[in-house]
Amino acid sequence: MYRLDPRYAPAPGAVLATGWQAVAAQLPPGPATVAVDGPPTAAWDDLAARLTEELTARGTAVRTLDLRAHHAPPAEVRRRTESAEDTEDPYYAKLAETPLRDLFDDLPRPKPPQGREVLLVHGPGASLLPHDLLWYADLPKRHAEAAIVAGTGRNLGLPAEKGGLRRLFYIDWPVLDRHRDGLAPLLDAWLDVQDPERPTYLDGPGLRATLTDLTRRPVRTRPYFNSTPWGGHWAQRRLGFDAAARNTALGYELIAPEAGVLIGPHPGQQAEIPFQLLCVLHPEAMLGPQVAARYGTSFPIRFDYLDTLDGGNLSVHCHPKAPYMKERFGWSYTQHETYYMALGGPGARVFLGLREDIDLELFRKEIEEAAHDGVPMDPEDHVLTFPAEQGRLFMIPAGTPHASGAGNVVLEISATPYLYSLRFYDWLRPDADGRPRQLPYEHGLANLETGRRGDAVTRDLVQEPRTLRAGQGWCEELLGALDEMFYEVRRHTLDAGAAVDDDTAGRFHVLNVVEGEGVVLHTAAGERSGEQPGDRAGERHMLFRSETLTVPAAVGPYRLTAVGESRVRVVKALVRPDGPESSDRSDGPDPSPRNGQPRANT
Repeated sequence: MYRLDPRYAPAPGAVLATGWQAVAAQLPPGPATVAVDGPPTAAWDDLAARLTEELTARGTAVRTLDLRAHHAPPAEVRRRTESAEDTEDPYYAKLAETPLRDLFDDLPRPKPPQGREVLLVHGPGASLLPHDLLWYADLPKRHAEAAIVAGTGRNLGLPAEKGGLRRLFYIDWPVLDRHRDGLAPLLDAWLDVQDPERPTYLDGPGLRATLTDLTRRPVRTRPYFNSTPWGGHWAQRRLGFDAAARNTALGYELIAPEAGVLIGPHPGQQAEIPFQLLCVLHPEAMLGPQVAARYGTSFPIRFDYLDTLDGGNLSVHCHPKAPYMKERFGWSYTQHETYYMALGGPGARVFLGLREDIDLELFRKEIEEAAHDGVPMDPEDHVLTFPAEQGRLFMIPAGTPHASGAGNVVLEISATPYLYSLRFYDWLRPDADGRPRQLPYEHGLANLETGRRGDAVTRDLVQEPRTLRAGQGWCEELLGALDEMFYEVRRHTLDAGAAVDDDTAGRFHVLNVVEGEGVVLHTAAGERSGEQPGDRAGERHMLFRSETLTVPAAVGPYRLTAVGESRVRVVKALVRPDGPESSDRSDGPDPSPRNGQPRANT
């Protein structure tokens, strides 16, 4: 019973209100300056009009100030971000470090409100003006991408135009996320405006109390899938996602920069809160002290699905090595990946690693001919393939060429950076608009790992499971670990009705049920001395097949109990205590705003 909308109750005493009338009722009659900040995708004109209507009906005079009208001229906005927007690279830009304030010239100085008057300052950067109340009106990032693709969305400080995805991913989102994260401790309210007729208000103290509660218990983020040219249909048929969609290719189980947590009793009264705010406000509780020291507020592991059931092969691609990722793209750690085969079939395969006898010059020549002249190539002349055996884990360190073949469902357990698929070959496949898909193969060739070939690929990257511990009806295996990768993947196997005790031991865990009906997770909250983990009245969380769950570091001991009449398997990922420091340590700006959109990937 896979759940499309996992949700959590707000903290006791939190104020949750829905609808414009109820939202406006949270505002004072005046005099007050109310700053409503948020991303450019929000419907700011409508928000100002609806709040004005409701306040006026209550006898409050309203003046509005749209801060979008006070950005620097578009050419100047571009100039001020040009260090991030490398115009010579059509695919990527270095992540912007520009403060939002730098996209304005002189900020306006409005006359303070008097008597029963409210001054409503709204738009990205509204918090930069003096204010009495500070709200944040949010739309999750999937809405921004859809609007930019449709040509109706605005990039930060620029008019609506098509072709703004590159700027959205690498400039707007880092700037906006850094700004939002800085406001989180100060907000008087959070406003979810996904439903333009029924916004949901969550008061600021209630928001922060709810986030505090969530760091002490397991939490599941809102999942969704999007479409790509290679996508399959497993998530539509098995999980119940949009049957009308072209396909269900990329499944967002836990991709921290875009993940949201639903707060509220039902869809008509809920606020979606960025998962990232849990890490911003409580990095040590979420990540653990050692992990937070290494990664700041960046949640460093992601879980997603690659659905090619009745779809096509992914592109053959690799990801940047650590120095290239940091110097060229601005991330302080890189995009190591693993593929766990959640579903495979006869004849299905995984492309992984270089052949022993590869001719690198021929590889480059065929890549260029395919990209420029439409000449097909056979990747198997250069890249190894392996049977897509269900339950097998494939290790994919940065620089390794790889792809999932058609007919698979891959649970991708990876480092959080997720928008740097350096494609070599994409089967001459057009995108959704009929144009050739982008092939940033020069980036790929610059990062290609040529030292691991042939038998070394099989030995290092297709590891056999190793039993770490076992008990009556259960065992825990290590599926994959490499010296150059900062995390490892394990698997619990439980007989029907069996239980296993585990402990975060100061490092968060991420779990996914890959076989069987599911598990019940019991935490040790409220445990008294001498009690066993399964005896106390702690947190109880059901996790069904294909669902992903984050267990914050602060949870500590917990127990998994198998549900159903068959064997259950649960994959677990965690940061290694002895992981590679040199390539992963964040010694520059906090990496938390490193966001993007994986539709451009694979």
